[in-house]
Amino acid sequence: MINLGLKSILLISICYLAACKKPAPSPSVQTETIQIIGTDFSFYPEVLSSGLSFSNEQGAEEDMLLTLKKAGFNTIRLRIWNQPETPTSSLESVGKLAAKCQTMGFKIWLTIHYSDTWADPGKQQKPKTWDNLVQTELEDSVYAFTFKVVKDMAPAFVQIGNEINNGMLWPNGSLENMGQLKLLISKGIAATRAANSQTKIMLHCAGYKDAPWFFNQIGNLDYDIAALSYYPIWHGKSLDSLKQALIGLNQQLQKPTLIAETAYPFTLSWNDWTNNIVGTNSQLIAGFDPTPEGQKDYWQAILQTAKESKQCLGVCYWGAEWVSYKGNTATNGSTWENQAFWDFDRKALPILDGK
Repeated sequence: MINLGLKSILLISICYLAACKKPAPSPSVQTETIQIIGTDFSFYPEVLSSGLSFSNEQGAEEDMLLTLKKAGFNTIRLRIWNQPETPTSSLESVGKLAAKCQTMGFKIWLTIHYSDTWADPGKQQKPKTWDNLVQTELEDSVYAFTFKVVKDMAPAFVQIGNEINNGMLWPNGSLENMGQLKLLISKGIAATRAANSQTKIMLHCAGYKDAPWFFNQIGNLDYDIAALSYYPIWHGKSLDSLKQALIGLNQQLQKPTLIAETAYPFTLSWNDWTNNIVGTNSQLIAGFDPTPEGQKDYWQAILQTAKESKQCLGVCYWGAEWVSYKGNTATNGSTWENQAFWDFDRKALPILDGK
């Protein structure tokens, strides 16, 4: 009788504990951690070839990638162009850099522009060698190019196009030809799945205001993550609105989201003769000064926004490495030098102190 009573008590206790145990979070439950802390580092080979040296916050010379690693960054984003005029962003250049980053323990995130140059909402120019292809040939080319890229580099993440709000590979893949656009995207997705089943696939929209409409038009294509760019100069100056948009997009799509691009200045001054994109207080968010500490505060606020957004996987900075590496009088230098992670003396800024 005593043994039976003890067993009963134990059974009741186990059942009680099981009932009180918190359930595992579902995909729609708010998370307090983020998986991706990244930066686009596509200019790194050019910056490195300039012969400039860089230092950490303590003033000791240190490779830029190592400084990033020590600061807690875990993902490097790299753009790929088909046949660029310069070696940067070519398959060979990106392949070498991706391998180096993977050796250092970084996850690789590839952004395939499907162009020989910049692709964004205002321009989606076909690669020259694809100019005269008919739609079916263009689809085959997207598949073959994507398959090679993913097979060769085995990235953790891949973007099918860059900021494709208005489509890609114009005019075939413009919004006016939504059916053809979806076929082109589908070919990139299929190629990625075939080349590496572990690679997560992103579709990328600039800004959040039109994102619900855009992703609704894209429909139920087989992608994994909805990625957004967010720059105060172009996309609004409310981080709360950004957070609510991320939450809403997750609920709409039942997919994780991601902030794929963002940046903020540590100064409104300049270090070469190339006009900077951000240069006035009117382009900034109130409460985040254009100072080294203000830049860090902005970054911490963006990370917190991601943490508070349901199923936002993380944040990727853009242009952290794009210092004025062509000299102080270059008119074709960096338009982003005042938003980089290294100051004008190439010393790591507080944003990289890892705290």
